[in-house]
Amino acid sequence: MKKILIVISALISFVNTGFSQIDDKEDNPAWHLYIDSATVTAQRIMKDIGVQQTKLDTVALRESISTSMADVLTQNTVIFIKSYGRATLSTASFRGTAPSHTQVTWNGMKLNSPMLGMVDFSLIPSYFIDDASLYHGASSVSITGGGLGGAIAMNTKPGVDEGLAIQYIQGISSFDTYDSFLRFNYKNSNFQSSTRIVHTDSDNDFKYVNYDKKEYVKDENGSIAGFKYPVERNKNGDYRDFHALQEFYFTANSGSLFGFSTWYVKSKRGIPVLNLDYRSENSSRSQQDEQTLRTVLSWDKSLTNMKFTAKAGYTYTDLSYSYSGDDGTGTLIKMIQSQSYVNTAFAKFDIEYYSGKKWMFSANITAHQNSVNSKDGAIINADNRSVIIGYIKSRFELSSFVSAKYRPVERLGFAINFREELYGSKNTPVIPAAFVNYDISKSGNIKAKASVAKNYRYPSLNDLYFMPGGNDSLDNETGYTYDGGIEFTLLNNKTNLKGEITAFNSNIKNWIVWLPNFKGFWTPSNVKKVNSYGIEIKLKNDIDFGKNRKLSSDGNFAWTRSINWDNPVNWADESAGKQLVYIPEFSVAITAKLAWETWMLTYKWIYYSERFTTSNNEKNTKISRLGAYFMNDISIEKNMRFSWAKISVKLLVNNIFNEEYQSVLSRPMAGRNFGLFIEIKPDFRKNKII
Repeated sequence: MKKILIVISALISFVNTGFSQIDDKEDNPAWHLYIDSATVTAQRIMKDIGVQQTKLDTVALRESISTSMADVLTQNTVIFIKSYGRATLSTASFRGTAPSHTQVTWNGMKLNSPMLGMVDFSLIPSYFIDDASLYHGASSVSITGGGLGGAIAMNTKPGVDEGLAIQYIQGISSFDTYDSFLRFNYKNSNFQSSTRIVHTDSDNDFKYVNYDKKEYVKDENGSIAGFKYPVERNKNGDYRDFHALQEFYFTANSGSLFGFSTWYVKSKRGIPVLNLDYRSENSSRSQQDEQTLRTVLSWDKSLTNMKFTAKAGYTYTDLSYSYSGDDGTGTLIKMIQSQSYVNTAFAKFDIEYYSGKKWMFSANITAHQNSVNSKDGAIINADNRSVIIGYIKSRFELSSFVSAKYRPVERLGFAINFREELYGSKNTPVIPAAFVNYDISKSGNIKAKASVAKNYRYPSLNDLYFMPGGNDSLDNETGYTYDGGIEFTLLNNKTNLKGEITAFNSNIKNWIVWLPNFKGFWTPSNVKKVNSYGIEIKLKNDIDFGKNRKLSSDGNFAWTRSINWDNPVNWADESAGKQLVYIPEFSVAITAKLAWETWMLTYKWIYYSERFTTSNNEKNTKISRLGAYFMNDISIEKNMRFSWAKISVKLLVNNIFNEEYQSVLSRPMAGRNFGLFIEIKPDFRKNKII
């Protein structure tokens, strides 16, 4: 850690000499941050040498306004989202790794829970994200450490249109679901305010055929003549989510950009009953409540060929889980009450320096101070005595990063990154990453890219201290990642075709897994050595027919093998050489959009191959595997423009063919369902163009 800090200090001292500030706003790169310009394009290419990256544009984030980031990632990327159902826990598996191996940031601040180590993407509305980028494998080192599978960077940003703007969207969908979206935006030459509100309310009581239960049919003599699978409703799956995001931006005369973003979440969600549960509907109730506040302050300053960024933030989370059961008299009493309070303070400083067209240097240092108070309460019926167990722990985390990028000739680029992380009184070894890209054909826009990195992830606080079961002797997970691929772009007057194919290989040692022990509870151990390898393919094609007619298609394919090669933990362990549980070998996501004047037709197709629920990959039992499934969604939208407003009406049909499937064992999923959305955007311009 000291070595990297010394390098950062030296770099700051070096770049601060010999450079004068440019006062002309027209030439200041900070003023070109959110518009197309040759300067920004050149810098992005230099900054992303060798990086394997997937960008999600605003169109992908807004296609289905009611969706969460879990749905956006499922429909537009190669990431597999393991979902427990509508508005329930949704976690990411990036290149066959665990949810804790995907690092996630929002406006530069880490979203991964210091307690759990992962992110629930169902609690991130896509309406609050203005751009998002996926950094695959080794490329994640430029964002943060610990991304053994990759990293996802999400951001909000200032708008580009001056004046007052209001947007209101109301949605009515199946299962008594109501979605409301409201945004106020005001901007002048120096100041901008943006307010966004999302409210969702749903009974979520969809019907499904329960293939895990049987109802026997008897003949007239009372003998069993056969059976049928019952049709049931999703029980206890209701949810109510409220999100509010307030942003302020101010541009000083010196060219500095100041930003303030605060995001409040209040969620109340019932946890659906397993379809193996034979109890009556009112005999139990599980519920998760969460309140979270995230705030980030930012400062950006650009000079001739140098940029500074400073950020500070704070996160507070109040997370509770309760389970109430029948005490035998028909009265529900709380049997489990789990409460966790998480506080995180955040600070980050970035510097970028461009030396001509051949060199770029960057460095940053990021600090998080985490504090967790986690406790579980239960009632022992024998003497009605309340027992509370848990832990209170704090941990300081520091991450330092330096990078050098070099382009000796126009068609060839190299980059090397170093990151080191400190957590508590321990630190990881230096995390190195190296990148190279080469333009094979400038006329054909064909580029080859490759990268390699060694990465580390340290245990979460639950891994170390959870009561009962925490293991404070856990080692860091260690990953070696290699990938390489080719991307191309083909352009003509009407067609724009972009594609990319990447092969990757990752070896992870000391994989942390929670397993039951002889004392009757679960505890984490470093028990697995996993080899994850495969191929990712991305294609995007736009065809412009003229006269406001356009056909766009976007496809993502992934072949992923994630194999455990560690020695068996006991005589009954048959997991060696087998695919990890809940990791599909094949996944495909395709989106096609046809714009025809004021109409838009969108079709989405998703495929996942079978997933195993047991580590021995047993295929002969019903509960050991989840079958492959296809998902088909379609929407049609009509845009209308009046003198006073723009109005659009959108009809969604999800799961068109009423596919019966499960993402997690014994968790029912919704069949065919519908949604109707109406958007109104008043027009406050003085000189209106109809």
